[in-house]
Amino acid sequence: MTLTAEDRAAVTDLINRHGHLTDSGEFDRMQELFTADAAYDVTDLGGGVLTGLAMLRDAALALGERNPVAHHVTNIVLTEVADDRVHTLSKGIGINADGTIGSVTYEDTIVRGDSGWRISHRTVRARRAPLTR
Repeated sequence: MTLTAEDRAAVTDLINRHGHLTDSGEFDRMQELFTADAAYDVTDLGGGVLTGLAMLRDAALALGERNPVAHHVTNIVLTEVADDRVHTLSKGIGINADGTIGSVTYEDTIVRGDSGWRISHRTVRARRAPLTR
């Protein structure tokens, strides 16, 4: 499979939209980003694996004021895997209300379905030390 320029733009836009929808609290629009049965692995952050859109929304609401005020995604790299499936690697920067910041790496599996490209699996890994994998 060769990703077209349009596919690459659509996948990159999908990853970028996550921060906008999350930061504005539009958790009822997560179906625009994730498959219905998406797995969101935040084990490295102490949250385990969240499965499904309702669980994603409920976890974000439960964090309340502890949610970052801003999510920024950079360094998006796409790797073609098979027809209608792409792995991506990107960096995330979260800014908290108290001014502290955190850095993570997002590892995504993104699939194309009837509604377009959606994240089916995301692993979030905290960056706590320099020069480590």
